[in-house]
Amino acid sequence: MTGVAQAPTPERPWRIEGPDDGPPIVFVHGALMSHSVWRPQLDALSDRYRCLTVDLPGHGVLVDRPFTLDGGVEVVTAAIEAVGGRVALVGLSLGGYVAMALAGEHPELVRGLVIAGCTREPDRLSRAAFLLYGLSLRVVPERPLRAVADRFFRGRYGATVAAGITLGGYHPRGGGVGVRAIIGRGFRDRLLRYGGPILVINGIRDLVFHVGARRFLAGVPNVRLVTLRGASHLSNVDRPAAFTGAMERFISGLPD
Repeated sequence: MTGVAQAPTPERPWRIEGPDDGPPIVFVHGALMSHSVWRPQLDALSDRYRCLTVDLPGHGVLVDRPFTLDGGVEVVTAAIEAVGGRVALVGLSLGGYVAMALAGEHPELVRGLVIAGCTREPDRLSRAAFLLYGLSLRVVPERPLRAVADRFFRGRYGATVAAGITLGGYHPRGGGVGVRAIIGRGFRDRLLRYGGPILVINGIRDLVFHVGARRFLAGVPNVRLVTLRGASHLSNVDRPAAFTGAMERFISGLPD
């Protein structure tokens, strides 16, 4: 039976699309963005999967709630429990770090984990870069950022795609807090605690995360790594068909 699409609210900060009896997928966005960045995947999958796209604290409908890693895990856990648990969990960038944290803490809720643009543990050099990036986001006013981002996304993806993926707005303050909050939190150890099936998708042009991916994943079991040519950090938007195809092949092969 096809369910009615439900928009996110502060009390239930996730959008729901797809049939009530479809296999559930929970998507978690990256810093600055919102649940709407997953529009290409919802368009491709919501006819047969129950898709939940979450707004993290500091973003979207939760823009007034300060981001913490534990708070992000709490919101995503609530979304998973809303569909009965045992989901395919998909996270991009900051959302990937939240997904890793949740999978390590609650492996029983995650059938399979898909992460993109987050295969790096901040070291001494990158830690400083993460801190500076996070600080810069916190002080950038939203209005000029929106103008610059609108021009960038329209130029790169066209007006229709840009309008869809940015519908939930830009959130520099929440994104800045989020980037700083993941430093020193031991995400590789969280993957080891999870132990379930993992798909990693990186854009070949996303040098921060693509180059060190194999080192980050060394010794982690049940991992498949896919690198998308022509894609950068927003690999789900840069190569939507390739990203969604790799993700769906992985999910369709997961054990019940």
